[in-house]
Amino acid sequence: MLSKNKKIYFSKMHGLGNDFVVIDKINQNIPLSNNIIKKISNRNTGIGFDQLLIVENPKKINCDFYYRIFNADGSEVAQCGNGARCFVYFLHLKKLTTKKKILVQTKYNDMLIHYIDKKNIIVNMGHPKFNSNNVPKFKLKNFNLNVIKINDIIIEFGTIFIGNPHCIILVKDINNCSVNKIGRLLNNHILFPEGINVNFVQIVSLNHIMLRVYERGVGETRACGSGACASVVHGIIQNILQKKVIVTLLGGNLEIFWSGFGDSVYMKGPAEHVYDGYIDINCFET
Repeated sequence: MLSKNKKIYFSKMHGLGNDFVVIDKINQNIPLSNNIIKKISNRNTGIGFDQLLIVENPKKINCDFYYRIFNADGSEVAQCGNGARCFVYFLHLKKLTTKKKILVQTKYNDMLIHYIDKKNIIVNMGHPKFNSNNVPKFKLKNFNLNVIKINDIIIEFGTIFIGNPHCIILVKDINNCSVNKIGRLLNNHILFPEGINVNFVQIVSLNHIMLRVYERGVGETRACGSGACASVVHGIIQNILQKKVIVTLLGGNLEIFWSGFGDSVYMKGPAEHVYDGYIDINCFET
């Protein structure tokens, strides 16, 4: 049974409008259940956020911190590129580290993040995968696109796993596409038993795309770092993008770099601190 007035201190942050609540679990005890996470994520009755980020001590000796990510629906995921930038900025802001290059452990892999300043944070997002059990298997020989029909809607897409499963759909007009409708349809499709992030991409030039993302467990967000990476990798594979690309999202721009197979994808972008606060989680138990 929790004591009265159980306060949890947090920071509200965002990366290009993709907003987060960041909590230091190293210096405070946090009895958070998935149900409570879902309640405090509510933008009308809680704090409101796309994802909750938790800072913990590393479980591996070579890592600096453990990085946990929870969606607004309370589900835990393995990757969030915008969140990674906010996570590292939080570490510097709260003086949890002074290191410029930080290795953080996540649910499935480790991420190296280079903190230059809050406007310039470079994240090594790891190697893209094309045959994860969570997404339809790409044919590695020629990278055929997948085509499915849902409710009389024909959808052509590619699939890439970068920490999370991503589906990439090329569109002619980013402002005239059914992001939430198609996003929900794909998330409920038998092909994606664990859901999927759906990326809608408009090609502007060889080194510039516009992107909107429907994130599983959240809905459309202002920005998605792993989605930007997956979309650029897909475009490079399809020979319609170069190795360095500016990605314009609803919240602003990211720079994505990928040299090709066998190399990691790199993302560069900013992070912002909005405010600090605390919550009494007893208020969310009923």
